[in-house]
Amino acid sequence: MVKVLRTSPEQRWSKHALFLVLTLITVFGSLSVRADDRDRAKRIHDRVAGVPPSDAVLNAMEAAITGGNPVTAALMATDNPNFYNVTLKNFAAPWTNRTQDVFIPLNDYTATIIGVVRDDVDFRQILSGDIIYVGAGSNIPTYSNSNNANYDALDANAVDLSDTSKLVQRTQSSVTGLPPNATAGVLTTRAASKAFFINGTNRAMFRFTMLNHMCHDMETVHDTSRAPDRIRQDVSRSPGGDARVFLNGCVGCHSGMDPMAQAFAYYNFQYDKVNDPNGDAGSLQ
Repeated sequence: MVKVLRTSPEQRWSKHALFLVLTLITVFGSLSVRADDRDRAKRIHDRVAGVPPSDAVLNAMEAAITGGNPVTAALMATDNPNFYNVTLKNFAAPWTNRTQDVFIPLNDYTATIIGVVRDDVDFRQILSGDIIYVGAGSNIPTYSNSNNANYDALDANAVDLSDTSKLVQRTQSSVTGLPPNATAGVLTTRAASKAFFINGTNRAMFRFTMLNHMCHDMETVHDTSRAPDRIRQDVSRSPGGDARVFLNGCVGCHSGMDPMAQAFAYYNFQYDKVNDPNGDAGSLQ
């Protein structure tokens, strides 16, 4: 599990912090102590890019490892387009749906994660920034609030997401029409709203943000010592007629979750429940 690193305001999430440290720990922890630097270089490239390196890249990575610079070697592997088109896509895909399925189409949430990493944008922007990445090209439909056609076309045409002219950064407010101060990175993308703002109280957005980006589910932040005065009225104060259940159980999650979920009080994923039960043509309102 990826641990969230504590950073000062001056520090930035980058490829080093987000992916490479985890990769290096995994790779070097699993390699035999007898493996030589060339074997290490190949294993790093295979893990990062998912494909074997060319001889030239392997030689350069081997030299970097021999020179005591394994992170430099790993960064060389990220130059391979498959790092963006496959590795990063599969890395971010489970964050975009409740079942944490990796086998889903590219969408605005996943594409934004890929773009932020590719362009070395401050990774904290994914939870707060007025930012989105969209597909560009003559045969690529423009972004729509009511379908996934832009990203489906990127998939169908096998567009190289490492190409800065094919996957481009935009302000979310200019693309989706949300007010700039109502955008929150990937949390206000269409994919996230379709998954976590649909048919509910919007508590799901808080829960899955904690799970995906803080590595904690609600049970691990359960705390019954917090004041219950911000818990919403839809939570029974005496489930089954027993107030002790509320005080010793429900309070632990809801006293922290409900005040935070109020940030999404005016967001809703609207769709035609009769003619479009999966919300494929729905949109964030």
